[in-house]
Order: sequence, then structure tokens, then C-alpha cells
Amino acid sequence: MSKVIIQTDGASRGNPGPAAWGAVFLDENRSVVAEHYKAIGTNTNNYAEYMAILEALKQAKEDGYSDIILESDSQLLVKQLTGEYRVKAANLKPLFMECKALSDGFKSCQFVHVRREFNKLADALANRALDEDY
Repeated sequence: MSKVIIQTDGASRGNPGPAAWGAVFLDENRSVVAEHYKAIGTNTNNYAEYMAILEALKQAKEDGYSDIILESDSQLLVKQLTGEYRVKAANLKPLFMECKALSDGFKSCQFVHVRREFNKLADALANRALDEDY
């Protein structure tokens, strides 16, 4: 299987506050093939969103996927990763650079903004990580 759709989400309760990320890997029929989530300590929502994308890309590389469609409900991050917006926050620049470097290593990697209601599985995983670890 070389193609995968990945839905990601980050969560922070307090912004900054307890933070976590979630990622759902879907096949071309949108059936779930894997779920990943993790609490990441105290951080902002945007940091958690970037960690979701970064960790999902690392996992996709490890799993051998070559073609990625990454869906996020964070319009800011999608516009940053597609080059439409600059990354201004100093703490996010290293995460952005790592995400860009990883995404360049795939045959194809698209970043797509989706409305929040179409990202419920990833949101649920990020919140599960918060509920389990805090």
C-alpha cells in the first residue's frame, strides 16, 4: 500500500496547557488502517497541531508510504506548509522546517484544509491522549 490519507489534529487545554496530538491513517476507501496519539506536555494548540503533522509524516515514512494526502482542520498550518503564509512564531519554525523536509521525501505529499466536522477521528484521538495522560 503506497497511498494513504492522514487526518491530524492537535489539542491544548488552556493554550498553553496540557497538549496532545492524534493522527488517523486511512486507505483510499477512507477505512481506518492505523491510529496514533500521544500527550506532549504543556504546550500551545499550534505546537500540538505541528506535532501531529510531524509525527504522522514520520510514521508514514516508517510504514513505507510514498503518496500522502494530509488533512488538517488547522487552516493556519496548512497555509504555512503550502507556502501561502510565513511561520512567525519562533518555537514553531523548527517544527515547520522538519515537516517540510519530511514531506519533500515522499513521491507526493499534499496538505489539505478540512472543516472541523470532517476531522472528528483525529480530534477524538488527541482528546483521548489528554484524558489518558492528564
